[in-house]
Amino acid sequence: MAAASINLQTADDPRDAIHRTVQALAEGKLVAVPTETVYGLACSALNEEAVARLSELKQRSSNHPFTLAIKSAADAQDYVPSLSPLAQRLTRRCWPGPVTLVVESGHADSLLFQLPKSVRNAVVPNGSVGLRVPAHDALLSVLRLTAGPLVLTSANRPGEPDAVNAADVNKMVGDDIDLILDDGQSKFGQPSSVVRVEQSRLEVLRSGVITEQVLKRLASHLIVFVCTGNTCRSPMAEALMRHKIAAQLNCSIEDLEDRNVMIMSAGIAAMSGGQASDESVQVMQDRGIDINHHESQPLSERLVRFADLILTMTRGHREAIVAQWPESAARTKVVCRDSADVSDPIGGPIDRYRRCADQIDAQLEAWIDEIDLAPIAGISQSGKAQSDATNSGN
Repeated sequence: MAAASINLQTADDPRDAIHRTVQALAEGKLVAVPTETVYGLACSALNEEAVARLSELKQRSSNHPFTLAIKSAADAQDYVPSLSPLAQRLTRRCWPGPVTLVVESGHADSLLFQLPKSVRNAVVPNGSVGLRVPAHDALLSVLRLTAGPLVLTSANRPGEPDAVNAADVNKMVGDDIDLILDDGQSKFGQPSSVVRVEQSRLEVLRSGVITEQVLKRLASHLIVFVCTGNTCRSPMAEALMRHKIAAQLNCSIEDLEDRNVMIMSAGIAAMSGGQASDESVQVMQDRGIDINHHESQPLSERLVRFADLILTMTRGHREAIVAQWPESAARTKVVCRDSADVSDPIGGPIDRYRRCADQIDAQLEAWIDEIDLAPIAGISQSGKAQSDATNSGN
């Protein structure tokens, strides 16, 4: 019997479609769901019979684990409490989005141990689990209303092409599932990128929507200095830190990004495209540093989310950031280790700018000692592992 179908695009009330999907999953049914990549087959990870039925449909062995779809990046540490800094960085930057992260998970406090044993065997057969937060509003709504995570895989049979619309799903697996949540054509029409992360090693198992080059850039360390207008204090701090870290890594400033280190600055009340103040340019020039090409930028949600370390010029700057983005509190620090403020030199004589630069400079060495500058190791993958990753989910 063909699967029932709900069309999100023509539904009188999309919320009703979401609730019907949640109800179907709660009843142990197999549901085809849209994602931003390709259509997937989903079932509740709390239902052993549904997962067994999905394994039979996909002809899955323990060598081809399913992906777990979770609600948010914050949930990742519930399933993998020992996430490495690199893995945490990628969850912040890649999710919601078309990236599946494969990470080791044997921690005693992991929620994975609350799943039925047969389900654990289907998703964590070899001590590692694939996690994904899809960037599709309807599926995210389903996840938020569902108890526990979803087991997720591509909506096709082995050897068949990916399903990029509901008609594809119906043709390939429609007789063996219960419901299709139809939201038209998939945005990308190709699978997610699959990345294994082990401490500071990044291994691209499957190139998908996000290329290996972009993934390695997303894995880079990012330090952001913040002041008010991003025209004097934070640009000087950014430039000074670039020179110090380049010296620490024994590389040129131009090579820092190739060494997976990015240093930026922004302002809480900055305008886009402003130049550094003349006095700041002069003070840096006296130190052999050129900031003539600096362009100011406002601090954004994306920049806060991507940053590994945010160093503010004053306590007030930190308080403002944490008030707006509470999840950044652990990553947002005052640049002065004693929590003193770096005074704003704007409008003062050039000697005030020199004292400001000296104050910042004196603080940076201690921060460098705390920053993880270990290189990101990455290798290409081929052969069996590549094949396994291709079959691991959507």
